[in-house]
This record gives sequence, C-alpha cells and structure tokens, in this order.
Amino acid sequence: MDNNQEQVVDNLKKKFDTVVDLLDKSEEERKKLIKEKRELTEQLKYKTVAYKELKKKYDALKIAKAIAGSESDRNEAKSKVNRIVREIDKCIALLNR
Repeated sequence: MDNNQEQVVDNLKKKFDTVVDLLDKSEEERKKLIKEKRELTEQLKYKTVAYKELKKKYDALKIAKAIAGSESDRNEAKSKVNRIVREIDKCIALLNR
C-alpha cells in the first residue's frame, strides 16, 4: 500500500473507533434513561396513591366541617351525603344484576 491508502485506512479506523465510542456512550445513556424512567414511574404511582388518600381525607374533613358549620353548610353536606348514598345504591344495583 502506498502512503495515501494507509492514510485513508487510518482515517477510517479513527472514524470507526469514534462511532463505536459514540455508540457505547449512547447505550449507557439509554440504560440510564430507562432506569430513571422506571424510578419516575414508581414515584408517580406513589404520589398518585398519596394524592387519592389526601383527597379522600380532605373530602371527609370538608363534609365534617360542613356538618359542624352553618345551616347552609349542613344542607350542602346533606346533599353530598345523599349523592354518595345514591352512588352506592347504583353500585349495589349493578352488582345485583
């Protein structure tokens, strides 16, 4: 081989090595992102459950406060309780089918 061909081969080897290094780095980054996604998904599940629990507690507190509050608040609480009872009745009716 002459000098020019050796240079071309060397350049190709360097470029190939660069591409392989970039591929390795990309693979590492992909694995890191997959792991991060899993962690974030787990956090989201936990936060969603915690949010639902807090929402239930808030609703119960709101109803309790409404019952202990003024007459208009009591009426609102009664209507909420009645709505909840109707929903339960609907669920029972569906289960009985």
